[in-house]
Amino acid sequence: PRPPLNPPPAGHPGSRTTLFAPPAPAYIPNPGSAHTHTPPSAPSPAYNPSPAPYNPAPAPFPPIARGVAQRAERFAANSSRAPLCGACNNMIRGPFLVALGRSWHPEEFNCHYCHTSLADCSFVEEQNAVYCENCYGEFFAPTCARCNTKIMGEVMHALRQTWHTTCFVCAACGKAFGNSLFHMEDGEPYCEKDYISLFSTKCHGCDFPVEAGDKFIEALGHTWHDTCFVCAVCHVNLEGQPFYSKKDKPLCKKHAHAINV
Repeated sequence: PRPPLNPPPAGHPGSRTTLFAPPAPAYIPNPGSAHTHTPPSAPSPAYNPSPAPYNPAPAPFPPIARGVAQRAERFAANSSRAPLCGACNNMIRGPFLVALGRSWHPEEFNCHYCHTSLADCSFVEEQNAVYCENCYGEFFAPTCARCNTKIMGEVMHALRQTWHTTCFVCAACGKAFGNSLFHMEDGEPYCEKDYISLFSTKCHGCDFPVEAGDKFIEALGHTWHDTCFVCAVCHVNLEGQPFYSKKDKPLCKKHAHAINV
């Protein structure tokens, strides 16, 4: 905190006020919305006996966020039209799976790395390949800086670390930031409301915070917005003007000896 200026004695002119521009508070904006982790290159998988590479076509529905686990749907054999398998590109004559907007032979929809069948378990799409949750967690999923567990799904990037979107929260109220800005104080993040309540300087005239970019004045041991530092009697602005004081209130020269203050 700034050392207070010694107030002039009542009935004597004070020094001229000086304007200060406060430094911007230390805050780091949330990237706007939680975004997914961009993983490194996929590990070199073991030998895959499949005759054709995995190459799914774009899904006809809104894409699912990276890292989100999905499950394939099972369908009985289609007697009217046999779909093409997304792995071998051959017609499927019997029961089939549907996932990622494609159809698959149940025995050919496998983890790209360990080849575990994904017919009845969750899978995650990454870099145009599918992985079981174990392989995805081992090779791609980042670790949350708060709970130290793997992040499956949306990832929050902040303070050069990765977080679950529900783990990156205000140090005071514990609420997740979501798309809101946050401020840093002593290495901890705070939401706008708690930061202002706990750390901001308030104007002695209006009791509202003096925010970054506001012009302010320090006088009579207090901080004032430049527009709030006025004569207590006639409300003329005293910015840059000689002033008097009485009962801790600024007065202009005309009202320096006012009785009812």
